[in-house]
Amino acid sequence: MKPINVTNEIGNLKKVLLHRPGQELENLMPEYLERLLFDDIPYLKIAQEEHDAFARILKDNGVEVVYLEDLAAESIGDCDVKKMLIREYLHEAGVWNEKRLEVLMDYFLQFDKRVLIDKMMAGLRKTELTNFTKRGLKDYLDNDYPFIIDPMPNLYFTRDPFASIADGISLHKMRTSTRNRETLFTKYIIKHHPDFADYNIPLWYDRDDRFALEGGDILILDKNTIAIGISQRTDPSAIEICADRILRAENDFDTVLAFDIPKTRSFMHLDTVFTMVDRDKFTIHPNIQGGITVYALTLDEGKIRIDEENDTLENILCKHLNLNNVELIKCGGNSPIDAAREQWNDGSNTLAIKPGEVVVYSRNYVTNKILEERGVKTHVIPSSELSRGRGGPRCMSMPLVRDDL
Repeated sequence: MKPINVTNEIGNLKKVLLHRPGQELENLMPEYLERLLFDDIPYLKIAQEEHDAFARILKDNGVEVVYLEDLAAESIGDCDVKKMLIREYLHEAGVWNEKRLEVLMDYFLQFDKRVLIDKMMAGLRKTELTNFTKRGLKDYLDNDYPFIIDPMPNLYFTRDPFASIADGISLHKMRTSTRNRETLFTKYIIKHHPDFADYNIPLWYDRDDRFALEGGDILILDKNTIAIGISQRTDPSAIEICADRILRAENDFDTVLAFDIPKTRSFMHLDTVFTMVDRDKFTIHPNIQGGITVYALTLDEGKIRIDEENDTLENILCKHLNLNNVELIKCGGNSPIDAAREQWNDGSNTLAIKPGEVVVYSRNYVTNKILEERGVKTHVIPSSELSRGRGGPRCMSMPLVRDDL
């Protein structure tokens, strides 16, 4: 089995990457939520219980679950690789003072590889470093700031740092520096983990590329068609670069659909307002149904061609997916109040584990009932704490292997 094989959104899910929330959530503080892209502080104990219930549902349905923290630890068996990762991590955490770098290198090198990964993800409080002293002007200006290195609380949304596309990945340049360090773990997994390093995995986008691209904006609608959101977190130029590389490669993809969605927090990524639940069924937030613009990117005589699609979303999807009709299932139904509330809690963000069978949050009961009424089987997971991070089951999962359709 190839380590990466994803050519659709709904084929039987065989292998998925998760991250069980860790101590990084315990390093969230009200004063710095905006800096760390959070709106609230989840209670870690319950968040872990909810996440374990999520993983259990996947396993009970035949999905192999692997964890980011485990794969990252297994990627640094070599001491030189361990040092490279720590050095790169510190550099991207903004540590530049040579004396501070030396102290922190020694601090992190003392840990076994699994503990090391947990420490890197959690961030570093000033109180954890017994010999912490002010080294530069920045330390004096940040005197009240409690961290030497910020935590990475968004890590349990494994969908964003990279995306599995066909037999390759796009490794992303995240919109914010807060999240960009997350992609380091994938970089080292792909290069050094024994399950991946021996394969020549194509790289459709790289974290060193110039423009922002995030995985929540990428949906693989079928073996020929990819949808990517032009969003708060993804630049149009990144879509062009990624599309150019994919369309020139030896695969079946011939079209990338760029969806221009509102650039707001509640419409953060394409998959927060639009996901595929069956061959001809999609969840959608009603606010984008009428006013969305879609651009089709194709390869024409060796160059990227861009065509604006002036039609309804239903007709655009039917055209590109070769369907007679599609069903758009509104988050919250026809109630603007229910739609707004459940959209805030990712009612449109479903994870398909097979055609017509999805994982959803329990709190989005209005949308879940509508899905069931439309013939979609739902696996409901508890969600009081996980949802505080503003991401649903799809956001919390990165498929590595799906059956082709």
